[in-house]
Amino acid sequence: MAAPGENLRINSDRLWDSIMEMAKIGPGIAGGNNRQTLTDADGEGRHLFKRWCEAAGLEMGVDEMGTMFARREGTEPDLPPVYVGSHLDTQPTGGKYDGVLGVLGGLEIVRSLNELDIKTKHPIVVTNWTNEEGARFAPAMMASGVFAGVLDQADVYEHVDKDGKKFGEELERIGWKGTEKVGERKIHAFFELHIEQGPILEDEGIDIGVVTHGQGLKWLQVTLTGREAHTGSTPMPKRRNAGLGMARVIELVHEIAMDYQPDAVGAVGHMEVYPNSRNIIAGRTVFTIDIRSPEKEVLDAMDGRIREGIDTICEALDIKYQIEQVGHFDPVAFDPGCVKAVRDAAERLGYTHRNIVSGAGHDACWINRVAPTAMVMCPCVDGLSHNEAEEISKEWAAAGADVLFHAVVETAVIVE
Repeated sequence: MAAPGENLRINSDRLWDSIMEMAKIGPGIAGGNNRQTLTDADGEGRHLFKRWCEAAGLEMGVDEMGTMFARREGTEPDLPPVYVGSHLDTQPTGGKYDGVLGVLGGLEIVRSLNELDIKTKHPIVVTNWTNEEGARFAPAMMASGVFAGVLDQADVYEHVDKDGKKFGEELERIGWKGTEKVGERKIHAFFELHIEQGPILEDEGIDIGVVTHGQGLKWLQVTLTGREAHTGSTPMPKRRNAGLGMARVIELVHEIAMDYQPDAVGAVGHMEVYPNSRNIIAGRTVFTIDIRSPEKEVLDAMDGRIREGIDTICEALDIKYQIEQVGHFDPVAFDPGCVKAVRDAAERLGYTHRNIVSGAGHDACWINRVAPTAMVMCPCVDGLSHNEAEEISKEWAAAGADVLFHAVVETAVIVE
C-alpha cells in the first residue's frame, strides 16, 4: 500500500476558522461552550455541520440515535468505508475543542482531498456521534455504545435529564432522529482525533500522542440516606448525617486511587445534598464516583474496596446507602494496524510523538469493539479540559489533523 507523500497537508487556516465558527453556537459564559446534547444549540451546530458537509459534496445519513454520517464516495463503493470523527456536544461549561476538533478535522480531510483531486478506493465517512459527553443524559458515549451493541437503544431513549425530559423525546424534538437502523454500517476502520485532556504531551514538548490504550471506567452513583434534623439542637451523637457520610466516601475514593498509582484515578464530581439548607443536617446525598484504570483487575479491585468502605462508613454513621453503576467500560487496547498507521504518519511528517494511554472515555473506545480503531491526540494548554478555559494552539490542531489525514487516506487507499 503506497503511503501518502510528505507534502500532503490539511488547510490549517480553514480548520481553525471552522472551529471558531462552530464555537459561536452555544457560547458559554467564560469563552467556551455550552452545547449540551439534544439542546437547541446542539441542533443548530448539527445544521451548520450538515451545510458544510453538503458543500463538500458529502451525502448525509442519520441513524435512530441521531448520529450523523457524511460520506465521500470511494472508487470502489462496495468496500467498507473508513470512518473518522468524534462529537459536537459539550459539557455545560465545555471548551471549544473537545470533540469538535475530531469532527471538523475529519471534514477538513475531505475538503483537502477535494481540493487536491485525490480519490480513495474506500469511501470516507465523517461522523458526529450523539451524546459522547453524557453530561445531560448518562451514560457517556451513548450513541456509539448503542452502535457497538453494549447499550440498549430502547432503554437509552427512556433516560431522563435533571428536568425529567427523556432522551428519545428530545432527539425527536430537535429534529435529529434519523431513520437508519443503528449499528448496521460496515466499518473498515475508525480514527478519532482529540485533544489530550491531560498535561503529558505539553509538559514533554511532544507534538502527537499515539493512543495505544484507553482506561477502563466505572461510574457509581451513590445515595446516602440519614435523617434531617436541626443543626443547632441535635446532639452530635444523635445525628445521622448523610453529608458527613459523603465527605468520608470522597476521602475514601481518593485514598484508594492513590494506592494504585501511577495510572489509576478516582474522584467524586457530581454531588447533590438535600434539603441543602444551612441549618438542617443533610438527610440525603446523591453523588457519583468516577474511577479509572488501564488494567481491568485494578478497576475491579478499586470498585470492591469502595463498596466495602461505603458499607463500613454507613454502619458507623447509622445511615443507609444504595449504589448503582451508571457507567462502565473495560480498558481498551486499540488495533495494532491502525495504531501503526498513526505512528507512521507522525514519523513521515516529522512530528515528535509518543505512545499514550487515554485517560478519558471516547467514542473510539466503543467502536473498537466492532471495528479496527485508533486515536490521535494533540496537546492542550495545562492539560485543562471540560472547562471553558480549555485551549490549544492552531499549530497543535494542524499537526493532529495532518497525522489524522495521513492515517485515514493511507487506510482508505489512494488511487494512483
